[in-house]
Amino acid sequence: MENFTSKLLCGVGATLLLTGCGSDSKPNIAIGPPASTTQSVSQLLFDAYGISSDRYNTYQEGFGAALDGVQDGNIDISIGILGLPSGSIENLQASSGDVRLISLSDSAIEYIEENSAYQRFTIPANSYAFQSEDVDTITAYAVLVGNTNTISEELGYELARLMHEHAEENTHSQSAFITLENALNGSEGLPIHPGAKRYYEEQGLTVNNPAAELNGTEEKEQFILGTGSQGGTYYPLGGEMATIWNRYLEGYNFTNIETGASIENLVSIRDNNMDLGMTVHAPAQDAIAGSGEFENGAINNVAFIGHIYPEVIQIVTRERSNIKSLSDLAN
Repeated sequence: MENFTSKLLCGVGATLLLTGCGSDSKPNIAIGPPASTTQSVSQLLFDAYGISSDRYNTYQEGFGAALDGVQDGNIDISIGILGLPSGSIENLQASSGDVRLISLSDSAIEYIEENSAYQRFTIPANSYAFQSEDVDTITAYAVLVGNTNTISEELGYELARLMHEHAEENTHSQSAFITLENALNGSEGLPIHPGAKRYYEEQGLTVNNPAAELNGTEEKEQFILGTGSQGGTYYPLGGEMATIWNRYLEGYNFTNIETGASIENLVSIRDNNMDLGMTVHAPAQDAIAGSGEFENGAINNVAFIGHIYPEVIQIVTRERSNIKSLSDLAN
């Protein structure tokens, strides 16, 4: 492999697994923070292309910090699960002027569809000002899940109702996808919170998911919503959702916190350290089934509350890297 512009300063910046530190022969790839869905997706991408771990150096950072590294030239590729368009990517283009989105091959997408819940997705040309051609990638769904030990039926009903009936008050661009038409996207294979189920059925939706069993939900006033890194979509969007709930639910307080996103949020709900969490639907399915990252034990206190927005895998580099395909890493 040639022409990679990595100029890594060992020990500076993000936490780095120092494989081949100081070598220009291998690209530096940001694969997401520890215990994140981004890391699982990154591995899925590497498997689809037959890229072994000795072909790259890895950064384990949130997408915001990773893009800082791309801008600085310390990171060659950043893999993110983001809404479309992503403000972070637009900001990177504004500062660097040479952003490129890497497209996936048909064979890689077919492999991923056969081995995961992710599906083909095309980022249309001109989704970003710098993007002149369609980019083929994969997508999942961001969903809101709740802790059946702490979210009562009535509160689950109100959370679902308010996030939809006051979606126009949510100023984040991805809130446009919080609609009744999309409400059950990503719910396949998940038990639904009985309060949310009741609300959707009142709105005329057919809900085939089994209702989750509530485990004697405790009376409380303070609730924690797990989101993701501040540079991604979950954190600001979750903050807007919490603001709406706080505005209309008297006697309750919802606080959104920065986390490692999907997997960390699911584990925190399992351990009763979190009441609500934003997650990609695929790891939520694994959590319920006891597969994938959760093969050592299923989580039985997580319930679907509602769809939030489509999660698009976006693979970012710069023109200066000369990386045009992930297949370049396997050669």
